[in-house]
Amino acid sequence: MENSEGKLVDLYIPRKCSATNRLITAKDHASVQINVGDVNAEGRVTGSYSTYAFCGFVRREAESDDSLNRLATQDGYLKNVFSYQK
Repeated sequence: MENSEGKLVDLYIPRKCSATNRLITAKDHASVQINVGDVNAEGRVTGSYSTYAFCGFVRREAESDDSLNRLATQDGYLKNVFSYQK
């Protein structure tokens, strides 16, 4: 919600899981958020990053590593690494 000045005034803004697009509730204590930093040609961090959030369901089903590989491949961080379970 925004006030009359256009500032966000919500106490809690829920996140969405990057793999399943489920809402990550406040009671989901198994959820994690991973920031992957961008690097330049010299291998130094540039200060910008991509954020991946995984809900407890994905972690419980042991799919977070495959999901991170898939998302990082889509964003250009990895090449030829994505593998999926059949």
